[in-house]
Amino acid sequence: MQIAHLVKRSVLVIDDHPLLRQGLAMLINQQQDLQVCGEAANIRMAMQCIVQLRPDVVILDISLQGPDGLEVLKTIRATNPDLPVLVLSMHDEAIYAERALRARANGYIMKQEATEKVLVAVRRILDGDVYLSEAMSKKLLQQFIDGTPSVLESRIATLSDRELEVFRLIGEARATREIAEELHLSVKTVETYQAHIKEKLGLKSGRELIQHAIQWVLNGKTK
Repeated sequence: MQIAHLVKRSVLVIDDHPLLRQGLAMLINQQQDLQVCGEAANIRMAMQCIVQLRPDVVILDISLQGPDGLEVLKTIRATNPDLPVLVLSMHDEAIYAERALRARANGYIMKQEATEKVLVAVRRILDGDVYLSEAMSKKLLQQFIDGTPSVLESRIATLSDRELEVFRLIGEARATREIAEELHLSVKTVETYQAHIKEKLGLKSGRELIQHAIQWVLNGKTK
């Protein structure tokens, strides 16, 4: 009797941290049913890999240099509406998970989760399901039962996706001109976003904005 060979599903890893990419690749390539077909560090490389390699699933870090993962996800969806995408983040899912789902991610997992959960998440979205943590799933279900709008608890939830992207870059100690260059915006446009962020977060000065942004980024990295 012949034993059929298991066809491995291909995974594209999009992350700007080489060590994390290597770690995920080692984990995935040890599996009998999965293999990494490529790696990308930014939106340009990511879209090239998707076209050339045609992966079965994408693992996407939300905190990329330049356009962040949400922008990359939106770009992917414009040309590949059915490609399964698992969003990976160091940030609390209470801030980003709903945004990712609105941008049509198939799942959201925090980097602090046990490594085996990444494999569980990948396989689940390959099967056509959505992956969220148990806590986040309960929260969304409760919102549905209560009939309440999907409003996040933090003031940061009032920021638009682009404002949140600018806020994150401020927290990474990027100067206004650096942010403008990275996001391909004018300095004036970035300053406008900064003003909106200060207003929404109730901050009085640029210094307070920087302090809050740095603290938010540090909290995300240490959770």
